[in-house]
Amino acid sequence: MDVGDHAAEAGHVPVMLGRVLTLLAPAVESAARAGRTPVYLDATLGMGGHSEAMLRAHPGLRLIGLDRDTTALDRSAARLAPFGDRVTLEHAVYDEIPAVLDRLGVPAVDAVLFDLGVSSPQLDEAGRGFAYSYDAPLDMRMDRTQGLTAAEVVNGYPPAELARILREYGEERFAQRIASAIVRERERAPLESTRRLADLVRTSIPAATRRTGGNPAKRTFQALRIEVNGELDIWRRALPAALEALPVGGRVVVLSYHSLEDRITKQALAAQAADTTPPDLPVPLPEHEPRFRLLTRGAELPSDEETTTNPRAGSVRMRAAERVREAP
Repeated sequence: MDVGDHAAEAGHVPVMLGRVLTLLAPAVESAARAGRTPVYLDATLGMGGHSEAMLRAHPGLRLIGLDRDTTALDRSAARLAPFGDRVTLEHAVYDEIPAVLDRLGVPAVDAVLFDLGVSSPQLDEAGRGFAYSYDAPLDMRMDRTQGLTAAEVVNGYPPAELARILREYGEERFAQRIASAIVRERERAPLESTRRLADLVRTSIPAATRRTGGNPAKRTFQALRIEVNGELDIWRRALPAALEALPVGGRVVVLSYHSLEDRITKQALAAQAADTTPPDLPVPLPEHEPRFRLLTRGAELPSDEETTTNPRAGSVRMRAAERVREAP
């Protein structure tokens, strides 16, 4: 049984697993050749499929796994228990990377993975309120120890703010119509269920538009989830923090599932891979040379075979980079 078979045992298929392993392996092997214990940071542990595969592929590897979802941490702890003290799991959001590493006394990590967005178990558990295909309370919290829920957003935000969230985070062109419909509906009775919201969104969108592009509630649910969990603001802080934690030769891989996350990733990595020597100087200055090199040409997509067997991979975009120079 290979690492992919092991990782699929729990009914969860890690996205682009083979490519993730291939991209991160050189960083792990370089640390081992230097006589150090390689450290792999899985900043979005989820069900632990990528981490299990990495631990099996590299017997000397140490894992630090983060997740804001306590249910995911419990499940991954059971799954990764055979690896004993090679595994350290932390209840943390991924923008807390510097604090976690400082607390653990880990000065640097050699390989980092971000598998962004909502996880398969969160979608599959009807009570979490992430999916429009189940009727459930409007929750959408990845960390159920936090306060804000989707119900509080749809019932409490002013109309203009609701429209802004739907437009910016859901890229919803009918944001104003949907926000107005939500406000009218909540005046009759609070919106508290996923099905009621999904039905409301469907009837707010022109019939011709509803016939194409999948469930019309998808963009609204995405927008609410991003707002509830502060995903984009956290991501803007988390990626630079992870890059700073990498030594020369260290690598990062990012799996994004919508254009907003991918745009932030693209811009951050491109900035680190650029020579910042002032254009009027005749030669590049060493202190302005790129600190990272890109390992992917643009965003890599999954194979047709993977998207057929693993529907969650359908929207994924992968980007990766390697540190080539220390910060000045």
